Amino acid sequence: MMNAVVHFEMPGEDMERMKKFYTETFGWKINQMGAEFGNYVVVQTDETDEQGMLKKTNRINGGFYKKSDSPLSAVPSVVIAVPDIRQAMEKVRMAGGEVIGGGNKAGEPDEIPGIGLYISIKDTEGNRVGLLQPATQM
Repeated sequence: MMNAVVHFEMPGEDMERMKKFYTETFGWKINQMGAEFGNYVVVQTDETDEQGMLKKTNRINGGFYKKSDSPLSAVPSVVIAVPDIRQAMEKVRMAGGEVIGGGNKAGEPDEIPGIGLYISIKDTEGNRVGLLQPATQM
């Protein structure tokens, strides 16, 4: 079974400037989350339904976050959906990657209410990649 890329993430230094650029340039819809979500910005890149799910296949939405001092936060990344996040974390380790952790506790996935479990990993080349176990599979 293949695990699909379901989301992208891009860092920014000035969130207001970034939101304005992507809204004005590409017409993307912006949903600014609150402090309880780390002020994350959810981005809709195509038409969605009432639940925020894309109406067309072969499309992904994304998000923006504030860059930090960590070099891993300075580049865009993708998020891959997995059916079992703990099993995927073990596969990452066995294949030579590294589990970085969620935002709250190192080595443990974060629960994103209504979305699912999320954790960041590093692949064998040092790229940061997100893993998401959708809430529908919990």
